[in-house]
Amino acid sequence: MTTIALVDDDENIRASLEILFQSEGYDVRSYPDGATALPALISEPPDIAILDIKMPRMDGVELLRRVRESSDVPVIFLTSKDDEIDEVIGFSVGADDFIRKPFSTRLLSERVKAVLRRSRPIDAVGDDLTPAEGDKKVVTRGSLTMDPNRHASYWKGKPVRLTVTEFLLLQALAQRPGFVKSRDQLMDAAYDDSVYVDDRTIDSHVKRVRKKFREVDGEFDAIETLYGVGYRYKES
Repeated sequence: MTTIALVDDDENIRASLEILFQSEGYDVRSYPDGATALPALISEPPDIAILDIKMPRMDGVELLRRVRESSDVPVIFLTSKDDEIDEVIGFSVGADDFIRKPFSTRLLSERVKAVLRRSRPIDAVGDDLTPAEGDKKVVTRGSLTMDPNRHASYWKGKPVRLTVTEFLLLQALAQRPGFVKSRDQLMDAAYDDSVYVDDRTIDSHVKRVRKKFREVDGEFDAIETLYGVGYRYKES
């Protein structure tokens, strides 16, 4: 059974979402704030987490920062503020989607399904790929290896932990090294058609991918920026 973690200090919102998702067949775990949720999210990661940004004791941004130290669980942020800065901060710490309060429960349900679909293994494309029988195709590009079956990425044999969105963005670039991908093309690769994100969101995700790979290899430069055009994977 697919597990959803709900973290929100509004008891009414938690109760209504518990009823919604349980009726749709999910196993729902509910928490009133980030401090309470953190140990559970780390010890027993759900399939997806829905986090409110503004909460007492520990807000959603800090909660996600700590979760990202050990987990790539897909995350949807909720916020009540009509302020783009929330989205910028949320995506910068590794959120996969973003919904503003008040929201339609039907919309949230569809967003959850969309993020879960994106988190499932996806076939890679390439002439030199030789997967084992029954496996999805593994992408190998220079020092990079990406295994969609295990949602695993490696640089020079060392693991690099990526979120769902980061993995799909890098996979889109690595599938055709040397070819430029516009921000719109990367949005299509990493997001469901019903989700709109702006250029800054894609830039934020690419920045995080670079940072993670440079923690493994300080000379990592495989993702090139073509200003005003997009990004390109440079196979060494």
